[in-house]
Amino acid sequence: MSFSVLGKSAIITGAGSGLNLCFAKALLSRGCNVLLADIALRPEAKELLSNQPGSLRPPRAIYQRCDVTKWTDLEEMFARAEAEFGPLDIVCPGAGVYEPLWSNFWHPPGSSLSTDRTNSDGYRMLDINLIHPIRVTQLAIRHFLEQKKRGSIVHISSIAGQDASLPTPMYIAGKWGISGFVRSLAPLEKGLGIRVTAVAPGVVKTPLWVESPEKMEMIAKGDEWVTPEAVAEVMVDLIEKDECRAGRIDGGTILEVGKRVRRVEQFNDPGPGGAGNMMSNKDKATRKIVEMLKEGGY
Repeated sequence: MSFSVLGKSAIITGAGSGLNLCFAKALLSRGCNVLLADIALRPEAKELLSNQPGSLRPPRAIYQRCDVTKWTDLEEMFARAEAEFGPLDIVCPGAGVYEPLWSNFWHPPGSSLSTDRTNSDGYRMLDINLIHPIRVTQLAIRHFLEQKKRGSIVHISSIAGQDASLPTPMYIAGKWGISGFVRSLAPLEKGLGIRVTAVAPGVVKTPLWVESPEKMEMIAKGDEWVTPEAVAEVMVDLIEKDECRAGRIDGGTILEVGKRVRRVEQFNDPGPGGAGNMMSNKDKATRKIVEMLKEGGY
């Protein structure tokens, strides 16, 4: 139930930078309208929008400011996209954060670095990484059913959806959740023509990593990066193809993207490995946390 993205329209959250911006560029280059939703735009995203042609002819890129933790913002995002483009075909709830200090398991609510509060109702990081993709998927399914058309929902999981890591336990929990969520919605493709899939990238060279010193401590000099452009191309494959070099593509498919691309199986999977999937200094970060806890820093 694949389809060409040419002449189609898409929403991408978190498209103001990094991987999701690369995905937006990949869709635009193939003739697909894109609404970039994010709380802010990095200079490279602003440049993309400023280079848009003056006419209303597709493909077009537009920006909608959106805090993905606010469900009213998500509703407004869909309304704007429909008003600008008409019926939608592709939705990517891609916005995510990588265990930031302001919502981090090792800096709990009430600590000096955390913006999560002891009297709040959740962790902002999980609201972004897990709750927002679930809510956006609900809105996308509603839209596709109302429009009586097929559609594609592409999620961003991670090799962290199979791995475990003491330094980033909430990130791990969120990505395990995304992978299980995507697999659970697999029957929607045969039943309703709605394909729900995910990529599971390795270590992608984006601002999420390179502008975070505490995360870069886990990377050794010899570790290899995955490019966001390579991941974006696989995301397009999840929409346009029923088979790729990694195997079949259908509802529930998760494709790991390191230096190679492989299909992640639900059972008896060997797990992530190889170039692009390694953080050689992760144990150093683990020891640092253990020492902090021994010293009463929690």
